[in-house]
Amino acid sequence: MPLLRTTRSLRTAVLAGLLLSGTALVPVASAATTPLYKNPHAPVSSRVKDLMARMTLDDKIGQMTEGERGATTPAQAAAARLGSVLSGGGSTPTPNTPAGWADMIDAYQRAATSTGLGIPIIYGADAVHGHNNVHGATVFPHNIGLGAANDARLVEKIGAVTAAETAATGVKWAFAPCLCVARDDRWGRTYESYGEIPRNAVENSVIVQGLQGRELDGKTSVLATAKHFIGDGGTTGGVDQGDTRISLEELRRIHLPPFRAAVDRGVGSVMISFNSWNGAKDHGNKFLITDLLKGELRFSGFVISDWNGIDQIDGQPGFTAAEVSQAANAGLDMFMVPNDYQKFIDTLRAEVLNGHVPMSRIDDANRRILTKKFELGLFEHPYTDRSPQKDFGSAAHRAVARQAVRESQVLLKNDGVLPLAKKNTKIFVAGKNADDMGNQAGGWTLTWQGQSGTRVIPGTTILDGIKAGAGKGTEVTYDRAGDGISSAYDVVVAVVGETPYAEGQGDRPNGLGLDAEDLALLGKLKASGVPLVVVTVSGRPLDISAQLPSIDGLVAAWLPGSEGAGVADVLYGDYNPTGKLSFTWPKSSAQEPINVGDGKQALFPYGYGLSYRRH
Repeated sequence: MPLLRTTRSLRTAVLAGLLLSGTALVPVASAATTPLYKNPHAPVSSRVKDLMARMTLDDKIGQMTEGERGATTPAQAAAARLGSVLSGGGSTPTPNTPAGWADMIDAYQRAATSTGLGIPIIYGADAVHGHNNVHGATVFPHNIGLGAANDARLVEKIGAVTAAETAATGVKWAFAPCLCVARDDRWGRTYESYGEIPRNAVENSVIVQGLQGRELDGKTSVLATAKHFIGDGGTTGGVDQGDTRISLEELRRIHLPPFRAAVDRGVGSVMISFNSWNGAKDHGNKFLITDLLKGELRFSGFVISDWNGIDQIDGQPGFTAAEVSQAANAGLDMFMVPNDYQKFIDTLRAEVLNGHVPMSRIDDANRRILTKKFELGLFEHPYTDRSPQKDFGSAAHRAVARQAVRESQVLLKNDGVLPLAKKNTKIFVAGKNADDMGNQAGGWTLTWQGQSGTRVIPGTTILDGIKAGAGKGTEVTYDRAGDGISSAYDVVVAVVGETPYAEGQGDRPNGLGLDAEDLALLGKLKASGVPLVVVTVSGRPLDISAQLPSIDGLVAAWLPGSEGAGVADVLYGDYNPTGKLSFTWPKSSAQEPINVGDGKQALFPYGYGLSYRRH
């Protein structure tokens, strides 16, 4: 008996050593038959179990790793067994076309599926208002506008169009929707929020169903990502990636409901937020990720970090072994380590081998990731189905976007100057945002921060729409600086506001007022005595109290995207404005943060929005 016991102990030790050193344990008989995981008719859970039994530790760690296309070739990604590759904002192939994307992603898939187990990658991109990285895509209004539109059915349709254009390029994973509840307009990501109360994001979480479709393996379906979990919209001072210093009760009441709704709608992945909660970074918070998200909400998909998110856990540049193990044990399943993926793989392997991260955690992460890959149909169809490319940026898709623009316009003031007369009138148009596709699309358009430019993307500017909508006998004149305005004109439309920005660079701690160019323009136009309509193109409410008495008509257009003609549809009265504020509009920047129910006197309250009286 002592000899038998010793033999068993030795066998157990050898098997454990083989597993940890990267050797899979597979039944001998399986080598002569088609593996169960390759049988599309087998239950997903059975396929996952069979595949995981064949995977080495290195295979499993690879599945938990996501690298950026600029830092890894298809061959390198396959050698590292990467589970995912992404395009960051502005990281695009040449040419930046649907076919160019499909060729690039298919090359990654060809390399991945040529490895021993042939596990396909899942390719991700920030398709946050359409497939906004790709030239020619339909670019929808940012979420702040969709919150004002308050049309969940339309938002679901937007999700479906976005998914169709995204999947057509080979991208099967969208890092959207953003379900943050922005509580301070100084935050540079306010425009990514549907509104300042949970209900705005809860109702619009229906976009998850639009993105994922009826079946996740549909050719125009993509995996959705609820982000950023949790509290990114509640940081003190509206500081991006800052500290959300609130109680658990407030976290549950304000910031949790949208994620509960997304989980109930079957969202496939959740991205963790850069911010801290009461001093501790979300990326390393086991209570938030494992107890709250996976436990209480019963989220069964997989959790992804944000861009280099684990680097910030200890407040120092780069990531350490301690940060890797803390994040993995907290419940992160996949790690977005764009450039340092090999270092991450080596670090996590060492943390498993030294016992700091248990194999049960590695297996749980792989089970979650592989389940979604099977459900997406990636094992059967790893390559891009290019047939939907014929509808990429199509007139039908742009019609959906134009309707979204119409519904998102909020009429804030009207002293009888709107709607504009379409016939026999002289209209003067001015302002830096009247004829600039880049400005009206905002951040996350072709690049991370976005960029100004009249024809940055295909579509119609607001000026294009005003000109196209003009009827018989109407003359439309444009000058950015307002030069040439005179009493000969019947009305002047000034399109002012912000220029593109995204996270970090978009924070405005010093106030939300108009810039010097806009202020000079409005002064010049008012001096002409011509009735003045102001359209604000911006990612948040602006401080315009001082200018309001001089304005006869005021419309908040938010960031309308590629179909600026939808703004003109409202200005002309072809569509009677129905948008309502999903953010309280402050009297002064000094009131920030200002939210419904806090007792502060607003310039325009939450839910405000006028319509035209019809005679």
